[in-house]
Amino acid sequence: MPDDASYLLCAEDAAGAAFFLDAGASTCTTAENDGYWCSGAADDEKESAAAASFIAELIGGEADYSPRSDYPDQLRSRSVDPAARADSVAWILKVQVSYGFLPLTAYLAVNYMDRFLSLHRLPEDGWAMQLLAVTCLSLAAKMEETLVPSLLDLQAESTRYIFEPQTILRMELLILTALNWRLRSVTPFTFIDFFACKVDPRGKHTRYLIARATQIILAALHDIKFLDHCPSTMAAAAVLCATGETPTLPFVNPSLAVNWCIGLAEEGVSSCYKLMQPLLSGKRANTAEAVNLCSDETPFSNSSSCTTPPPPKRRKRSPPVT
Repeated sequence: MPDDASYLLCAEDAAGAAFFLDAGASTCTTAENDGYWCSGAADDEKESAAAASFIAELIGGEADYSPRSDYPDQLRSRSVDPAARADSVAWILKVQVSYGFLPLTAYLAVNYMDRFLSLHRLPEDGWAMQLLAVTCLSLAAKMEETLVPSLLDLQAESTRYIFEPQTILRMELLILTALNWRLRSVTPFTFIDFFACKVDPRGKHTRYLIARATQIILAALHDIKFLDHCPSTMAAAAVLCATGETPTLPFVNPSLAVNWCIGLAEEGVSSCYKLMQPLLSGKRANTAEAVNLCSDETPFSNSSSCTTPPPPKRRKRSPPVT
């Protein structure tokens, strides 16, 4: 038996396993890793160079965890129903807030859904899309959450159909097969704390930058235009937006941001940054709140806001439909 845990990964190549088993350089937004790349943990020049190389490798492999390149065009041409996708994204984000799931869980659920839809056509009668959304969220929760609701409880926010657990489990197998069991995806959350510490190397505002960038990334899930941009580009653009809302930090434009790491393209970051501007206009009040809640004196939470949501309300279930 191998000495490490790589044998537990299903259908992941050796390079992919090395990325995620080398947890010492993880850039996921957790309370433990928040600000890892800022002063103190990665101030050694050699270690900083190794970190940048690691991030560049992740950027080089992120396309393996994205939908097919023609998927945005499928949505624009309506060969994949954009309204049904929008409803599913809204439901996933609603359940994420209701259960207090990590932002990463919601992002992964949408990622799995988009990757599956880019490969397979679903019936256009509503229930199939809802089953896909429920199943993708179930898989994402199993990947990231320590406490996962039952498959029936997970559907507490559903409005039309309630699926039997066995139906969801069968759908899980279909999705896993379609995605080649590659669930440990590269996401914007892989990069945002690294980029935040490039903007704020002293770490004074890092928690706020990560929290605000997280809000922006989740808001962007609704808009299919962002499917044209890779996760690292979205992370860089979101951190730029958060930086622009922090008066005590120097202004950083996309042409400077591409120097954060090999693999970032100015055109892509600039385009994504412009797309994100409308997402900021309605969030000014939340921005001030995030500054207060996510100050360095306050423990950082992984939810899209820094408060713990109340437990979800339960509703009376209708008979299951399969």
